Parts: sequence; C-alpha cells; structure tokens
Amino acid sequence: MAISEEALRQIVQSVVANVEKELGGGELQKEPSTPTAKALAPVKMKTVTQVPENTAVVGAQGSDGVFADMRSAVEQAAEAQALFVKEISVSERTRILEAIKKIVTEKKRFLAEQVVEETKLGSVEDKVKKHELVVMKTPGVEDLRTEAVSGDDGLTITEYAPFGVIGSVTPVTNPTTTIINNSLSMLAAGNSVVFNVHPSSKRTCQVLIRYLNKAIIEAGGPANLITMVAEPSMETLEILARHPKVRLLVGTGGPGLVRSLLQSGKKAIGAGAGNPPVIVDETADLANAAKSIILGASFDHNILCIAEKEVFVMEEAADELIYHFLEEGAYMLGKDDLERVMSLVLKEDKRDPGAAAGCTLNPAKKYHVSKEWVGQSAEKILRAIGIEKQGVKLLICETDFDHPFVQLEQMMPVLPLVKTSTFEEAVEKAVFAERGNRHTAVIHSKNVDRMTAFARAIETTIFVKNASSLAGVGFGGEGHTTMSIAGPTGEGVTSARTFTRKRRCVLAEGGFRIIG
Repeated sequence: MAISEEALRQIVQSVVANVEKELGGGELQKEPSTPTAKALAPVKMKTVTQVPENTAVVGAQGSDGVFADMRSAVEQAAEAQALFVKEISVSERTRILEAIKKIVTEKKRFLAEQVVEETKLGSVEDKVKKHELVVMKTPGVEDLRTEAVSGDDGLTITEYAPFGVIGSVTPVTNPTTTIINNSLSMLAAGNSVVFNVHPSSKRTCQVLIRYLNKAIIEAGGPANLITMVAEPSMETLEILARHPKVRLLVGTGGPGLVRSLLQSGKKAIGAGAGNPPVIVDETADLANAAKSIILGASFDHNILCIAEKEVFVMEEAADELIYHFLEEGAYMLGKDDLERVMSLVLKEDKRDPGAAAGCTLNPAKKYHVSKEWVGQSAEKILRAIGIEKQGVKLLICETDFDHPFVQLEQMMPVLPLVKTSTFEEAVEKAVFAERGNRHTAVIHSKNVDRMTAFARAIETTIFVKNASSLAGVGFGGEGHTTMSIAGPTGEGVTSARTFTRKRRCVLAEGGFRIIG
C-alpha cells in the first residue's frame, strides 16, 4: 500500500503531539482560576516585594509559597504544577532552575548564618559550602534521558514523566540545603513540591521558600511551585500524607519518619539514618586516611548522615594512624577526659524498674545522645570539660567495640577508634555497628580484594574507598550530589529521575509499509 508524503507528514505530527502530551504529566489538575503569567514572561510580584532578612511573617494569601494551612499549600502547588507542565517545556525548565541557583548563591552566607542561629547546629562556614555544593552539583533536566528502541515492528520510547505534587519532609540537620536540592530535582522532573519542614528550622525555611518563589516568578514560572506550611507539626504531616493530590512522599530523617511515610499507602522515598563505619588496614596510606577521616567526621560538626562515625583499625596500623590524626589537629581524649565527655553528652535511658534485666545483676547501661550537644563543635565540648584548646575540629578516643560512641549515631565531632586483630574482625564489627541501615561505609586500604569483600558484606548505598565520606556526595569526588540518600527504599543517591514515573510510548508499524 502506497502512502503520500502529506499523509506521512500528518502521521508524524500526530505521533509527536501525542508524545508531547505524555511528557506533560498525564492527569492534570484544573487550571488556576486566578490570572497567571504566560510561559517565561517575567512577572512582577504583587504581594512579595523585598524578602525581609530577619523575619518570616506568613502572607495572608500564601502567594509567596508560605501558607497558614497545609491544605491550601497542597491545592496551590497542584494548580501551579498543572500550569508548569502545560506552558513550560522540559528544556525551558532550565531557566527556572538557574533562577533558583542564582538566588541561593547570592544568599548562601545569610542562609547558613540563619540556619545556625535558629537550629543551633553545625558550622556556618561548612553550611556555606553545602549551599555551594547543592547549587553546583544537583543535576537538572539533563538527568531525564529518554530511551528509544526501534526495529521492524516500530518505535518504542521510554520517557520520564512527573508525578505531580510531591510532599517532602526535611530534617533539622540540613533544612535549607535539603529544600534546595529537593526543589531543583523535583522541578526539573516537572513536579511541584510541598514541604513539611522540621519545626526547629521553620523560620529560616519560610525565608528561603519566599526567595525561591520570587526567583521562579521573575523567571516566568508560576507562583507556588514550591510551598510549605508556616507552622509544621505531626498534624500537618498527616494532612500532607493523606491529601489526594499528593502523588509521592519523600522523607529525609530518622527511621520513625521513614516508617510513617511507608504506612501512608502512597509511594514513598525514604532517606533514613546512618552510622557509617570506617575500616583502616595496615596497607593504607595512613597520612591520607587520617586527613580524609578528619575532613568528613568534622564537617558541619558531624551532623551529616554520611559522616564517619566510628573507625575500626588493624592493630599494626593503629599507632601510626593516631600519630597522623594528631598531626592533622585532632585531639586525643584520655580515659578521664572520655568519661567526662560521656557524662556531658550522653543520657542514660530510663528503664522500667519492673522489667526483666536479663541474666546479670549488673546489666549494661543503655544511652542516648543529648540533643543539646548534637552538632556542637569540638572546642565547645572541650571547654565544657575544662580544656581550652584552639583550632581543634575533631576529638578522637580509643574505645571498646560495645562503647555507646560506637553503637550510637552520635552526630558530634567525637570519633571512637576500635582496634582489631584481623581484617575479618574489622568487617564483622563494622557491619554490626552500621545496624543494617545500608547508608554509607568507608575503607582505607590498598588491597582490592579487601575493598571488594567489605563492600559485599556491608551493602551500603554509598561506599567510599581511600577518600573522605564527603566524596560520596560529590564533595571532592565525582558524581552528582543529594541531600536525600534513599537507602531504606532503595532509590539510592536521588536526582531528578528519581522523582519521575517511567512511561512507555509505542509507535507500531501499523500493518502497512511505505513504498518508494
């Protein structure tokens, strides 16, 4: 059967139109009733003019992305997302993302200072570097690479389409950088996002959300692509998780949060806790090992979930490793110092006096980390135990394997060292200490067989060899960065593609052939 060129042209146009419709995101919410700017046409802010640097008052209508109630935040985000995929092409999303990066770059120090002031966690200088990292190394629309297969039976395209509205829960440890990283990835994929931030960071997050909305609108995007509720709580989280217009949930935090999201009945991406172990064997470059470990374990006062939390070192390498730690500026806690630090930063768990205590009359004590010391500097901890020492970034101490500093994710610049007699013993203890989080692990060794053996045993999402843990998220290492490392649910180091639905578009041969 012959077919004319005009008929062929019409068929091709029809296929292209259908594919473009599919890329738009499928089921669209109805268009907003209020007038909105055309794609990429600069929009003058009506209710948001200058974002105040020292305040975060909720706008009456929430037109700046901050809403008094969660339902309004979701509804407005749904309207914005429908307009986003309808009027702005995939390639044009880049202008929106660049506008976000520009405002974050301009405000990075202010945001870092505000986060430390509000949360009382971490280091301003390191937070500035984290803001730079998420701007430079969060991938955008280039992450959405379409896959195509052609043959005698036609053409099949696998594309990455948006979910729609995403609900995201952020931690107090990385509040602004998680919002920025999540927003860049989720908007690149064509979604909008509603945040339920940690209450201890709500003021700074409100200011950030206003900045981001202002930048998006001025770049020609719709208002409220990024929203949050002004007063986040467990109740607002419940509303977010149950709202019918929220298609995907993303949580960055502890295991309780991840379990809660998984029980919502919706698809959830969970970035959970970690207790990253480090193995150092006798073949390692011990000077590099010490320098790398200090960099990762001291960065932002150890509140990153990827940071080195405990070291298992072979006995024959231990003394030299400690020497290099001290050369690099670490402070070695003696036995008495360690006991004072423990008394300062650990709290003994209260036990039910009527509960069974096991076979021993003197059961081992159980501890948890005192919140007031999480994310505090090494110098501050030393001062609290009566030691004045300037320039110290990391405290090290030699402990037994069952010490609470080894078994707990303490999130302070206090690093326990455990000596092991064999590599196999180091692996066994490291796997136990990691607690099955499958988050991050580090090894310093020149023995490839040992690297492979540890990687297979620990099965973590990030596995770093002969470098700082920071290399695992692109800080001093190759690859993109993320603030949401989804180990519990298996997505791994998240990016734009993570927040999409795979869709297959098929153009069959159709039972006829084009002749000559």
